[in-house]
Amino acid sequence: MVNISSLRLSAGKATLFIAFVMLLIGKTHAQQPPFYNDIQKFKQQDSLNFPPGKAILLVGSSSFTKWTDVQQYFPSHTIINRGFGGSSLPDLIHYENDVIFPYKPRQIIIYCGENDFAASDTVSVATVVGRFKTLFNDIRSHWKKVRVDFVSMKPSPSRQHLWPKFEEANGQIKAFLETEKKAKFIDVYNAMFNADGKVMEDIFVEDRLHMNEKGYAIWQKIFEPYLKD
Repeated sequence: MVNISSLRLSAGKATLFIAFVMLLIGKTHAQQPPFYNDIQKFKQQDSLNFPPGKAILLVGSSSFTKWTDVQQYFPSHTIINRGFGGSSLPDLIHYENDVIFPYKPRQIIIYCGENDFAASDTVSVATVVGRFKTLFNDIRSHWKKVRVDFVSMKPSPSRQHLWPKFEEANGQIKAFLETEKKAKFIDVYNAMFNADGKVMEDIFVEDRLHMNEKGYAIWQKIFEPYLKD
């Protein structure tokens, strides 16, 4: 004879067990750090086809992430694009062992900083410049002779209220890099304005933050003399 009470008890235990497992799964996902999936995607790509040495490594935020065809702009160079959208300088520092140090690049080009300022009005120029110096020094501690370049923060129309901070931070980072060996400041900021002093609206997509082909064509011309053979 079937014991109904025992069946109910077993069913109850099973329900509790399933609920416990689902809770653990939920906590695991919740504990994943920001950009975890982006980093895992890079690792998967590397496991299938690890990038060659002596390449030019791009690291930074969405202006690099969305430059999906960057290799076509520079066919005579090998490009590794490890930009992940929405990232700030602390994110690059956090993931430097994943998106910088696994490779053996001849040159590293960094585009980052916009999102640092956009994250909070309390983020100062000194804070962002300090973050960049930390990243730069981390790279220098790892590699003494690799060229490290910083691309100026661009004048995104949607972030016009932040332009004064962009300009000041760009100036301080440029001044810092001028004191360092094997380091260059790549200025794209000024080239993105018309002769009348107004920013080129037609080089941005609808969000007025990210660029279209016209914007990247400007970057291509500016970048080319800086790319190391």
